[in-house]
Amino acid sequence: MVGSEVLEECGEKISKKEAKKRAAKLEKLLRKQEREEATSSSLSVEEDESCSSNYGDVTTNELQSAVEGKELTDVSNLVEEIVGSEVSIRGRVHKNRLVGTKLFVILRESGFTVQCVVEETRVGANMIKFVKQLSRESVVELIGVVSHPKKPLTGTTQQVEIHVRKMYCLSRSLPNLPLVVEDAARSESDIEKSGKDGKQAARVLQDTRLNNRVLDIRTPANQAIFRIQCQVQIAFREFLLSKGFLEIHTPKLIAGSSEGGSAVFRLDYKGQPACLAQSPQLHKQMAICGDMRRVFEVGPVFRAEDSFTHRHLCEFVGLDVEMEIRMHYSEIMDLVGELFPFIFTKIEERCPKELESVRKQYPFQSLKFLPQTLRLTFAEGIQMLKEAGEEVDPLGDLNTESERKLGQLVLEKYKTEFYMLHRYPSAVRPFYTMPYENDSNYSNSFDVFIRGEEIMSGAQRIHDPELLEKRARECGIDVKTISTYIDAFRYGAPPHGGFGVGLERVVMLLCALNNIRKTSLFPRDSQRLTP
Repeated sequence: MVGSEVLEECGEKISKKEAKKRAAKLEKLLRKQEREEATSSSLSVEEDESCSSNYGDVTTNELQSAVEGKELTDVSNLVEEIVGSEVSIRGRVHKNRLVGTKLFVILRESGFTVQCVVEETRVGANMIKFVKQLSRESVVELIGVVSHPKKPLTGTTQQVEIHVRKMYCLSRSLPNLPLVVEDAARSESDIEKSGKDGKQAARVLQDTRLNNRVLDIRTPANQAIFRIQCQVQIAFREFLLSKGFLEIHTPKLIAGSSEGGSAVFRLDYKGQPACLAQSPQLHKQMAICGDMRRVFEVGPVFRAEDSFTHRHLCEFVGLDVEMEIRMHYSEIMDLVGELFPFIFTKIEERCPKELESVRKQYPFQSLKFLPQTLRLTFAEGIQMLKEAGEEVDPLGDLNTESERKLGQLVLEKYKTEFYMLHRYPSAVRPFYTMPYENDSNYSNSFDVFIRGEEIMSGAQRIHDPELLEKRARECGIDVKTISTYIDAFRYGAPPHGGFGVGLERVVMLLCALNNIRKTSLFPRDSQRLTP
């Protein structure tokens, strides 16, 4: 009925006055909800704005203010003693895993790893999103508090974790990598075990590793190998300097072959024929003739090797020594017998973590060596092989199989994996090697072996210029190309001798690795010139 004071709503009859009252109440409720939503939205925006400065991609210049000027802490120094401290660390994203509202990021720095926890309730959803999309191997820097994990950690080197407050990316890696560092770091037993568990882990082959060496050397084992290699050089220098030796540096571009034979890189030097030095041999002898008495060098050596084996390189780091002899060439062997046990002992003392990192991927036993280094004559070594049923030439060189067999026999009989074999046949030694005075078929020379493989050759040198010239011609060397070397002995030369050893081979055998390319940072062999 028109003009009636009674209305009908949802089947219920109400007065007009009641309807207005209800409408006002509803409008009041809606305004309240709008105010709450506005407040909530404002708080959310404020939270996002306040947290947005705690993460993101930054330049080096922007980083200083972002991390509040904190000094970096090495991941290796993240230990229980500093739990509760706030630290700034830098590393690579090794991998991450989202569990509920927590993102667990494994950060890796120089082979050491630590678990970093990013919690949404502390840093906000946007920071979680930013961190989660960072690709493996991206370089990040973060600030967080060192904490005890709830459970012991098995997947990291460090037994603490970092509760992250800030994280910045300095450099993003490509998302699709030619090899995954986690795969490259697996041991053979881990790979085999994964197959039994039903999910076969990837095996990274040697060529893939070497083609992408910048990624491969990031594995904990490789980081450790080159730190051990560094310590071998340090111990080498340390010992020799303590014995009155002088470190020198000799030219690597020379006019003629320094060792003889065909394994020499020849090149044009401003219109003159030249070679890359096969060793510093000629010039370290000339240094002795220059009254330097005791010298050593650490430097590159070039050999045009056609051999493509587990132990040959075309370029390697040579550790070379030359010294005056006072009475007998055994003085050189005396030096070697002290030097290498010193190096082995220092590596055990100074590199326990590194040795453990290598063992984790490439298991091996510590080298067995005697306090007094074992010496056998070449003839005694040949006799041991013959008694074991091996056929060997008494005046020829030992091949790889014979070296290994003799190494086994020496280990069984003398309980050592490090020994010397001396008085080698003259026919298998370089032209400058002094013949043995009692039998010219032999020479005043020696080789040194680790785990059944030769690592070093040494000898007394010929210091008589006429004999030196005669031996050079017999070895097919054009005497004119080494005339300045021979002339050095015409001005008076003391009896002297020395040795040369390949650094990469020492580290390979010390760690019982199966290929010398593992101990060469960017190996050069008969088939590889890059990277």
